[in-house]
Amino acid sequence: MTTDLPIIPHWIDGARRESASGRTAPVYNPATGEVQAQVALADEAEIAEAIASAQRGFELWSEFSMAKRQAVIFKFRELLNERKPQLAAIITAEHGKVLSDAMGEILRGQEVVELATGFPHLIKGAFSENASTGIDVYSVKQPIGVAGIISPFNFPAMVPMWFFPIAIAAGNAVIVKPSEKDPSASLWLAELWKEAGLPDGVFTVLNGDKLAVDGLLTSPDVASISFVGSTPIAQYIYETASKHGKRVQALGGAKNHMLVLPDADLDLVADQAINAGYGAAGERCMAISVVLAVEPVADELIEKIKDRIAKLNIGNGASSPEPDMGPLITDVHRDKVTGYIDIAEQDGATIVVDGRGIAVDGHENGFFVGPTLIDNVPTTSRAYTEEIFGPVLEVVRVQTFEEGVNLINSGAFGNGTAIFTNDGGAARRFQHEIQVGMIGINVPIPVPVAYHSFGGWKASLFGDAKAYGVHGFDFFTREKAITSRWLDPAKHGGINLGFPQND
Repeated sequence: MTTDLPIIPHWIDGARRESASGRTAPVYNPATGEVQAQVALADEAEIAEAIASAQRGFELWSEFSMAKRQAVIFKFRELLNERKPQLAAIITAEHGKVLSDAMGEILRGQEVVELATGFPHLIKGAFSENASTGIDVYSVKQPIGVAGIISPFNFPAMVPMWFFPIAIAAGNAVIVKPSEKDPSASLWLAELWKEAGLPDGVFTVLNGDKLAVDGLLTSPDVASISFVGSTPIAQYIYETASKHGKRVQALGGAKNHMLVLPDADLDLVADQAINAGYGAAGERCMAISVVLAVEPVADELIEKIKDRIAKLNIGNGASSPEPDMGPLITDVHRDKVTGYIDIAEQDGATIVVDGRGIAVDGHENGFFVGPTLIDNVPTTSRAYTEEIFGPVLEVVRVQTFEEGVNLINSGAFGNGTAIFTNDGGAARRFQHEIQVGMIGINVPIPVPVAYHSFGGWKASLFGDAKAYGVHGFDFFTREKAITSRWLDPAKHGGINLGFPQND
């Protein structure tokens, strides 16, 4: 362990908590390749302490009135809005994405905070008067308890914000287990909640590795788990947490396609393929990975994309002027991405633009992969069937609309997809027939707004509910139904041992 580097602590009981575990992991600056900090990795005692603190926080916070909870959330929203440039700089320093992209993820997360400010309307119950003679039936929604949130590295602010504003608004306490690759955003958000007036214990940050994850999955005092990450881990999260009686929303991986019909505006398509394929260096579960080009458009489209790639500036995401694309998160992930390019080449694909071995002046040790464009990718290749999670855009040529739809529907994933066309009938048919959870029509990254819900189909989602929107409020509350009768002493009905019936 490098002792002269700062150690990023936990946040427990409303304060930074130094770790006594003796275990740490490196946090890199992806643009330089240097280790800039160490993050504490929790041991069993710290995991138990975090859960116990959150349980106490829940017992206090769940008794707060809706009006008082709402005031705290409004204050958090205002503080976040004022200080979001600070958070964007933290994200860029640890993740590597350019500052404008970091700001964009904060703004999308803030949409969920804003949705949560209106929570009283979304968790109110229902009332049926005189459902049976003299009997009323009504329902109430109550918080579920301690909610565990396990966050990925690619959106260290936005993904936690998909979950915790709604969970907290509904009266729960949350424990965020951020990625050990970029943990500081969660710590910054914890301090903001403290300033907004959230009681101690309601927002906890537990840094750690698999030990911390398993501690949340198996603890009887954690009521739910929310997760975003790769499909194998999502499936593990779902199976383990479900076995231990928890509600689970586990969002997995993707292999998102863009179907381009011959009538599409190819300049628009090329622009959007660049944006959706290479934004955040392709480290997005909603990135477009595959362009399905319905012939005869492939050659022209590839040239347009190739021309645009040549104009992209790759560099340190914190630089001024800002580059178009930054590095990948770690050297291990960089090598994984370039390994998929190797696989595509070995399987007979044509590397049109090769991002392997890119050199960025002044950042020769950074974790960079340049924008890569690959043509004629065999649909049997692992480079096609598996999620690459990097700046690699693949082109598969198809002859018909039907062939393109069949390829998308036959894949293991069902996260996001898009169609580009000027034919309304084709677009409507596409949205009806495609077996994918989120669909864009001339929109390449169809992430729903906060009052809808985010989540895919098939191997892209495991569990009980999608993220945020109405699904989120249902997930973080449980309903009680109450049947009530206030007796008239003159009409109590006497003894009747039969099963109750409506009358």
